[in-house]
Amino acid sequence: MAATEEALRPIENKRELVAHLEHGSKPNASAWRIGTEHEKFGFYTDTLAPVPYEGDRGIGALLAALADRFNWERVLEKGAVIALKKDGASISLEPGGQFELSGAPLEHLHQTCSEVSSHLMQLREVAGAMGIAFLGLGASPIWSLEDTPMMPKGRYEIMRRYMGKVGRLGRQMMFRSCTVQTNLDFGSEADMVKKFRVSLALQPIATALFANSPFMDGRPNGFLSYRGHIWTDTDPDRTGMLPFVFESGMSFERYTDYALDVPMYFVYRNGAYVDVAGRSFRDFMQGKLPELPGELPTIKDWEDHLTTIFPEVRLKTFLEMRGADSGPWSRLCALPAFWAGILYCDAALEAAWSLVKSWTAEDREALRLSVPVLGLKAPIRGGRAREIAQAALAISRQGLRSRARLDSAGEDETHFLSELDDVAASGVTPAERLLERYHTEWGGDLKHVFAACAY
Repeated sequence: MAATEEALRPIENKRELVAHLEHGSKPNASAWRIGTEHEKFGFYTDTLAPVPYEGDRGIGALLAALADRFNWERVLEKGAVIALKKDGASISLEPGGQFELSGAPLEHLHQTCSEVSSHLMQLREVAGAMGIAFLGLGASPIWSLEDTPMMPKGRYEIMRRYMGKVGRLGRQMMFRSCTVQTNLDFGSEADMVKKFRVSLALQPIATALFANSPFMDGRPNGFLSYRGHIWTDTDPDRTGMLPFVFESGMSFERYTDYALDVPMYFVYRNGAYVDVAGRSFRDFMQGKLPELPGELPTIKDWEDHLTTIFPEVRLKTFLEMRGADSGPWSRLCALPAFWAGILYCDAALEAAWSLVKSWTAEDREALRLSVPVLGLKAPIRGGRAREIAQAALAISRQGLRSRARLDSAGEDETHFLSELDDVAASGVTPAERLLERYHTEWGGDLKHVFAACAY
């Protein structure tokens, strides 16, 4: 049976859901890959207004022009171009028009940086001719929620309605935030568990190092990572630090049980999204969804459901690091470097676990809540996040050195950490540097951020 047919076959039992996650295991480390995703805000260079989907200078026209110029394949929804794909990578749209590159799974960070550079070059060539540029920040600095356009993807309308019922900031997350993520592999269930624990514990440290969202509504918002703060009040059913990951018995099945209890958003049928927001996947497994009576889910439905869960680290058939604000080109390469150095070297992973294994669930949650405000000054176990960041960076650097993946000039991957080393050494986050400029050279005029932070 073809893979697509298998994905559309009705699921018979929970074991199939667990097996889907298990199939992500890659016992041979040589098969491990690095996937990098980053989002950015599009804006018109003449007015600094956000870019809507419609029109000759809209997001839809931009996607079509990229497809024509650089041979990307169009992905359509109800006749509208909503994504592009090519060679294992894709370009997609977040709810407010945030432009996302989901990179291909690559062998090393030199390829990652080449991919990012190529993407931004293509964007500048096509978008520049349309008077469009892109902003590398974790939150939109001047546009209100009402000013922000909505992209024509059916799932986003369902999410927008539901977000208003479960948290104060879910719509801010959807329309006014941008992140950079990296996706990394695991070798076995035990390897997954250890990597999950280390990356969850250190995720607030990444939030501090990459904090880059101090503005909203045309002024400072009181946070260094407002994007990080948003996730503390979006939807408690599907976000957070997942204390169960650190408990005895953590496994693919344990995560499956957690995911089954996260309320659903939608089911995709016949080219359209069926609103089942708040319904139970467990009920779906028994054919008890009122909107689809008697119908059973498929593995494709399970894959879709897993994408609607938003903890600080997300498990699919790989692990997603979700803690960082978007930023300039250099930090788009630094995030996968930070995590690959820690997670892709056994000695580095063990050293990182030694760094965090004594932390309690309360320690981890307190760090998560304080970092968006205090950045590297956030307290942890009698110390500061800054010291943990410096230790984690040293571990990552050694891990990257051990990988010994060289570019054509014979340079390894460690140089991608240099900007983060500077942040940790100074204790000053990117957000604090932007705030200093806002209060001095910019004279309180936030329009300058578009020139300072555009790609």
